Amino acid sequence: MIDEIELDAQERMEKSVVALKSQLSKIRTGRAHPSLLDSIMVNYYGADTPLKQLANIVAEDSRTLALSVFDKSAIQAVEKAIMQSDLGLNPMSAGTTIRIPMPALTEERRKDLIRVVRNEVEQGRVAVRNIRRDANSDIKELLKEKEISEDEARAAEENIQTLTNDYIKKIDNTLADKEKELMEV
Repeated sequence: MIDEIELDAQERMEKSVVALKSQLSKIRTGRAHPSLLDSIMVNYYGADTPLKQLANIVAEDSRTLALSVFDKSAIQAVEKAIMQSDLGLNPMSAGTTIRIPMPALTEERRKDLIRVVRNEVEQGRVAVRNIRRDANSDIKELLKEKEISEDEARAAEENIQTLTNDYIKKIDNTLADKEKELMEV
């Protein structure tokens, strides 16, 4: 029973770290890449729709993304969504094509991106801590139902805490790597 709780917590923590790395990969380091726009949602006929469902996104060159919007009536909504995102991009439309030049990463922009990265990392830490809380409450429930002893509960909570510390350390290492990557010129 306890092993199942610990295994579930470990799997969920691993998924949290993978999700964090996925989020951080979208934070650009100076090169244009279509996945940069994956998180953008566009208000399309009253529903939030992922940008990649409304347009074909390609990297024209290392500094420019080009979007071919499928529905001409959605062009303004797409532009608005890109401008309102926290990516600091300024789209320019020409007919059904929207070009997005990647601004050079100034020192100020790098610091902004590091702030975004730190916010994402903090969300990852919170997710891991929430998983710890859930696992500990499951253990307390077993203790309350007298299915395990207090010693078993204490040992299980210590194991969960060790697991939490390991995953928080992985998250911190990911943060250090991303900050280093962003500060390189």
